[in-house]
Amino acid sequence: MNTRIYLSPPHMSGKEIKYVEEAFATNWVAPLGPNVDKFEQELANYLNIKGVAALSSGTSAVHLALILLKVNPEDIVLCSSLTFCGSVNPVVYVGAQPVFIDSEKSTWNMDPELLEKAIKDFIKKGKKPKAIILVHIYGMPAKLDEIKAIAEKYEINLIEDAAEALGSRYKEKSAGTFGKIGILSFNGNKIITTSGGGALLSENIDYVKKAKFYATQAREDFPYYEHTEIGYNYRLSNVLAGIGRGQLEVLNNRISKKRYIHYKYKEELKNFDIFEFQEEPDERFFSNYWLTTILINSNKITNDDLRIAFENENIESRPLWKPMHLQPVFRNCISYTNGVSEKLFKKGLCLPSGTAMNDDDFNRIINVIKRTVKR
Repeated sequence: MNTRIYLSPPHMSGKEIKYVEEAFATNWVAPLGPNVDKFEQELANYLNIKGVAALSSGTSAVHLALILLKVNPEDIVLCSSLTFCGSVNPVVYVGAQPVFIDSEKSTWNMDPELLEKAIKDFIKKGKKPKAIILVHIYGMPAKLDEIKAIAEKYEINLIEDAAEALGSRYKEKSAGTFGKIGILSFNGNKIITTSGGGALLSENIDYVKKAKFYATQAREDFPYYEHTEIGYNYRLSNVLAGIGRGQLEVLNNRISKKRYIHYKYKEELKNFDIFEFQEEPDERFFSNYWLTTILINSNKITNDDLRIAFENENIESRPLWKPMHLQPVFRNCISYTNGVSEKLFKKGLCLPSGTAMNDDDFNRIINVIKRTVKR
């Protein structure tokens, strides 16, 4: 059988080992240490933001963001529906109520009109939402001008989930740096990885300092263990931060390769009018194209037909995210929908987008697509 082609596997550069070896040589193998400090500073420099807290996951970053913004039990949090559950589960951790906002067609991200409608509805009920969690899906920046203006108009805190969008930009400003707090993920499938890990970002240094405090079990500055608040074991290890430092050195190369893959798929499939790609709407948007995603507009072939055809050839693909408002666990939650994310889930497929793919891998993928369509 052919070697398996994965959807978006880790891609080591070789630069990581230097920092990992430093961690072992100095016995800094526990959470915190020089690699963590330097990784945070290097990320802050790359993103042009004041503060970064390196954490154990993107989900932990969302959780701490909600705590920092004082989201309490029964508060309303407006969430992108088309996303991974890690964007939403922390809302439940703090006892708040997620309310789901559907996507708009041009970026597949949160619809500003539905967002404002939800805010107005809850204000009429005397329950102004406490926060907005905006996701930049598959690396595509959302309509940030419109959404940021709405958040400011109603004085609602904006959390940017840029877990999939490191290196993406809107009007030349990094995704994840527009809201009160931003979050990143360095899971194994992301554009760069620390194996498992994430980060909380903010221009507010007090938020970053407090996030680090909570992430180290809220230990007070005493020679013994003193705790006046509940904390969490959320800090990134020094070894994994070393991997991140090496990965960060090649981030721009990874972005270039992801974008190359996206446009190569477009070129190879341009004669098939059934395929529709997620695209940058205009020059304001710059996507890292973390995953190249397509919609299949056909009565003869479905996204699952193509997924199964790939699997038969030992190639991994994946449907687009199943919207949160369709998930059984959130069946009792309020949602504001327009049918867009349901259509995306029904017709969409994520294509293999690993940056270590070679021409032979790519040709295998394209041949499966062409054979399946022609059949």
